[in-house]
Amino acid sequence: MENRDDRREKGKKMMQGNRGFRMDQQNHTPRKHQQQQHQQHQQQQEEMEPHSPSNGQQPSIASVNEGLTIDLTNFRKPGEKTYTQRSRLFVGNLPPDITEEELRKMFEKYGKPGEVFIHKDKGFGFIRLETRTLAEIAKAELDNLPIRGKQLRVRFACHSAALTIRNLPQFVSNELLEEAFCMFGQVERAVVIVDDRGRATGKGIIEFAGKPAARKALDRCADGSLLLTTFPRPVLVEPMDQYDDEEGLPEKLIPKNQMYHKEREQPPRFAQPGSFEYEYAMRWKALIDMEKQQQQQVDRNIQEAREKMEVEMEAARHEHQVMLMRQDLMRRQEELRRMEELHNQEVQKRKQIELRQEEDRRRREEEARRQQEEMIRRQQEGFKGSFPDSREQEMRMGQMNMGGSMALNNRASMANANVQASSNVPGTIMPDSTAMGMPHRDSSEMTPPPADRFGQSSSIEGLGTMGANQPGFTRGAPGADFGPNKRRRY
Repeated sequence: MENRDDRREKGKKMMQGNRGFRMDQQNHTPRKHQQQQHQQHQQQQEEMEPHSPSNGQQPSIASVNEGLTIDLTNFRKPGEKTYTQRSRLFVGNLPPDITEEELRKMFEKYGKPGEVFIHKDKGFGFIRLETRTLAEIAKAELDNLPIRGKQLRVRFACHSAALTIRNLPQFVSNELLEEAFCMFGQVERAVVIVDDRGRATGKGIIEFAGKPAARKALDRCADGSLLLTTFPRPVLVEPMDQYDDEEGLPEKLIPKNQMYHKEREQPPRFAQPGSFEYEYAMRWKALIDMEKQQQQQVDRNIQEAREKMEVEMEAARHEHQVMLMRQDLMRRQEELRRMEELHNQEVQKRKQIELRQEEDRRRREEEARRQQEEMIRRQQEGFKGSFPDSREQEMRMGQMNMGGSMALNNRASMANANVQASSNVPGTIMPDSTAMGMPHRDSSEMTPPPADRFGQSSSIEGLGTMGANQPGFTRGAPGADFGPNKRRRY
């Protein structure tokens, strides 16, 4: 029996040793780095203690920074934003007579501080370093550092402009999240939270540079619905709860009051069955199980409601797309009808223009024809003015023939009378035509002008015939008998 008990104890010790070895392997590098820095810090304090004054005074800030150098270029990531809220430190338990210049010199070896603020009445302050990594190193080295009889408390300051984003769609990245919230102000950090397999959990974190931008984002997202993708589910924006999951609550920070001593009377243990503690512990476990079951039921109901909402949403989206397509079709038909009307109106206008042009062309042709006829008529009238027509020419020729016949008859009668007178009156000699140098022509020898002179032979020929057959009108012979109603004029 003793051998078995010894073997069991040895096995337990080996398992515990293996567990301790595994836990050491699982520790991440920053924790080891912090432990190494803490050990270095303790070594530095031990080295500084012999050189401290014998009167018990604490070393000055300048003596603390002596001999400590840090290569800042190794702690800057490519593309990392500097002097953000993540690199802002809270420094508590400060001496009342410390100045901002002294606090700045205390943090000078970790880079040039950007913001330094001290509240002397309450003994705390804030300082902002260049990067998060430098702030972590400063926190690890300066925390619990004794300064003028007090130990400094260095913590990361709460990010007052950080928001928690819920109901994120599946395909939202850090870049898309930052792009969506940069409309409210400058974004220092945007992260989509994933699980241990890298799958999105539907949650994210947004850190703004100032409170006004965070307040604006809260108000706008509460009043409206912010959609990040085509999936019509709005995101929920809430103030982020600040947690310190790095340092936690060390024993030295717990207040040692009466309640503390009462709670710490018994060490950690398992409740013994049948005891008072066991009974109420089991009742507490039952209440916790009931809460867990109800929470699971609520989660299932919410999941079913979400799935139902997604199905309804898909159906509604399909109907909406069909309605949009129908509206688009109707709009296109209306546009086509309007285009046809415009085309018909354009065709009508073209026809009217063509008809108007045709009427103008006809009117111009009619005007040109009328002008041409007028010109021809005027030319004909001018020709008639130069050359009289045949009827007028016949009348003129007839008058000329009649006048010529009458003249010849008168001359003949006058000649006879002269002859008689000359015979009665002796010594009276009448001039003869021959004596006047004019040849004597008889009436039978009188001929009309040639017909071809006026180009109308027939009419002139007729007139000549009429003049030849009909003797001219005579004034009457002496002693002629006139009628009872007639009187001799000469």
